[in-house]
Amino acid sequence: MTDTAGLARLQSAADQGLAALRAGDFAAAVSHLRLVADSGRADADVWLALAYACRGAEDDHGALTAVDQTLKQQPRHLRGLILKGDLLTRRSDVRSATTFYQAALRAADGQTRAPDVIADLRRAEAVVAGSARAFADHIRKGVAEAGFDPQTSSRRFARSLNLASGEGRIYRQEPRYYFFPGLADIGFRDRADLPWIEALEARTEDIRAELVAELARGDGFAPYVEARDNRPNHGQSGMMGNPDWGALYLWKDGVEQEGAARFPRTMAALADLDMTRIEGRTPCILFSRLKAGARIPPHTGLVNTRLIGHLPLIVPPGCGFRLGDETRQWVEGQAWAFDDTIEHEAWNDGAQDRIILIFDLWKPEITPEERALITALFRSIDAYGGAERWDA
Repeated sequence: MTDTAGLARLQSAADQGLAALRAGDFAAAVSHLRLVADSGRADADVWLALAYACRGAEDDHGALTAVDQTLKQQPRHLRGLILKGDLLTRRSDVRSATTFYQAALRAADGQTRAPDVIADLRRAEAVVAGSARAFADHIRKGVAEAGFDPQTSSRRFARSLNLASGEGRIYRQEPRYYFFPGLADIGFRDRADLPWIEALEARTEDIRAELVAELARGDGFAPYVEARDNRPNHGQSGMMGNPDWGALYLWKDGVEQEGAARFPRTMAALADLDMTRIEGRTPCILFSRLKAGARIPPHTGLVNTRLIGHLPLIVPPGCGFRLGDETRQWVEGQAWAFDDTIEHEAWNDGAQDRIILIFDLWKPEITPEERALITALFRSIDAYGGAERWDA
């Protein structure tokens, strides 16, 4: 009976405390709710109410102590996380406050919430975004004062700075077919690592002239993503059989195409490049056309032992290419090479078709012995009947 009476008194104190809190009588709310807290029977919500009451009474220390008890019992308590962030903000500890706002946003996870909580979450989002911008500006200023220049300094450091500032995201090689371990997650290769690039760029006009002559003969492009009878065919995000992304092959699946004879200067320009050569698979050399208004959805390539080269030939304004978290615009006559097993996408928001020359190369860090063994591996796979086209 005594215990029942005690519980009744605690319930009464909790009810009175909540009523006082709603009425804005924070001193009375603290007095009633403290009785419950001191009994050792307070749940997370009572502790939270006490925290709100203490905050209203200008007792931030008491509010922090109470909200910590809420989060000790329920670490993902949404209102508790937001209040902890608010209290730390009042202490000018915005960096710590941001971590609690971020935790609250994760805990919310898109679930339907009361209007006041939704408003608080939006406020938390704004604080997190503002804090991220301020942090990024701060550290970028610091490294700039130490001599960092994004145009001339180490690209690897620039990438690390992008990640450290929270403005970037880690993208890794995700080959869909074959993974060769121990290779660095490098997206675009530095020009200094591509000894062939300037010689190829010098042949741009020759290559473009042959392309223009071929276009004048007629449209020899076919959809880049083709259905295959011996494999399940999925929609490929709308690109299966879609002529908006077209290919005109000079070499396909390791076989020279009949039309390649009409591109002697193009083939001569590529002759000295260290292309992958695996019978029935590579090299792949093609002109890739992306029609005006078309987009190539995010995807990854099949094998991580090669680089994909691009030589832009016809590029209207409004074209772009994203590799990982780096976005570039093609410039006619300026080549690059990249690892296509890192997520990438492309778009043409211009008014004309975009056409580039695409080819594949061995990654320079793959040794001659490894190249021979990789070639033997795929020869063995194909002999078993598992051949798979390597889309460039």
